[in-house]
Amino acid sequence: MRRKLVMIPGPTNVPDRVMQAMLKPIINHRSPAFTQLYNGIKEKCQKVFLTKSDIIVFTASGSGGVEAAITNIVRPGDKVLVPVFGEFGQRVAEQVEAAGGRAVVAEAPLGDAPRMDKIKAIAEAHKDGIKAIFIVYNETSTGVTFRWLRDLGKLASDLGAFYIVDAISILGGDELPVDELGVDICITGSQKCLAAPPGVAIVSVSDRVKRYLESNPPPPRHYFNMPRYFKYAERGETPFTPALPLFYALDEALNIVLEEGLENRIRRHKICAEAFYRALSAINLKPTAKEDVRSNTVLAFNYPQGIEDGKFRKLLDEKFDVLVAGGFGEFKGKVFRIGCMGEVNTSHVLTTVTAVSAALNQLGYQNSTAAAVDEALKVLSQLK
Repeated sequence: MRRKLVMIPGPTNVPDRVMQAMLKPIINHRSPAFTQLYNGIKEKCQKVFLTKSDIIVFTASGSGGVEAAITNIVRPGDKVLVPVFGEFGQRVAEQVEAAGGRAVVAEAPLGDAPRMDKIKAIAEAHKDGIKAIFIVYNETSTGVTFRWLRDLGKLASDLGAFYIVDAISILGGDELPVDELGVDICITGSQKCLAAPPGVAIVSVSDRVKRYLESNPPPPRHYFNMPRYFKYAERGETPFTPALPLFYALDEALNIVLEEGLENRIRRHKICAEAFYRALSAINLKPTAKEDVRSNTVLAFNYPQGIEDGKFRKLLDEKFDVLVAGGFGEFKGKVFRIGCMGEVNTSHVLTTVTAVSAALNQLGYQNSTAAAVDEALKVLSQLK
């Protein structure tokens, strides 16, 4: 297999040293060696999350972390305020209902995010009964980032509600100071901005949540039972067999994040995202998201008239060795999405921009590759 440039919204490109870390010998997951590995991962995650809260590392996709948050917090009849502006927010609302709770939804049209005045008005109507606010910080399906986390956290505090943030496709690529914002549960996945292989969900859990779970144990579910993880963590273990090679990879990926520095990493993501937006706007491609909520980690663009999704992405894959994602749900066949995350750099941006422009030209949408590259270079000059 030829190596592709993976520019989808996760999994993303993984550095060689992270892949090589998975070749370390298998160890006993009930041993001092694993305890050292696990505790090290948790300490590094605290630095990346900017939190002093406890960390749980699940062998699961990011969706497993979301399910863990919901099934441990939500009880029958509980109201959870869920801003919905894409597929993943809708899934949260459905999972709340499946857990016996009631999802109080604040919706926005696709490509936008609900504004705080609307969310506050809905909260006011339910102010005596909202147990938690659950926000998808970065809506992977639409390329929209919710830009009012601080205000939403204050609202949660005023309501006495738990504040839960799905940061799966953004943590490590944009600002998210968990403790400063009062986030009770924050979820991310290994395969996005952390640039590790898929298969690990990382969840920070505040002391407030831990105290709640001690006095209000969750229903007798097994795999995602948080108190069970806390109990085993006291001796540096996980309750179930962890995916050891993925833990080794995550540990090395976190080393890379900390070596670069979180502020530098976020700045790099922002610059690369701006280069993409400027370059593709130069050839008249329209971002799907409104300007004030555009994501720096998942970039969605509308297809020009006459361009077929399948043909476009197949051409990028087979001729240019570049992978981008299509849309799904209401956006299926209408947009393509670029993952601007993890190790994204000047080479990734220029290669992708060139490939997108050239593929569109071959499919009949005439545009200037040189103009797109020129705009990208103007922005990328800010990178060292």
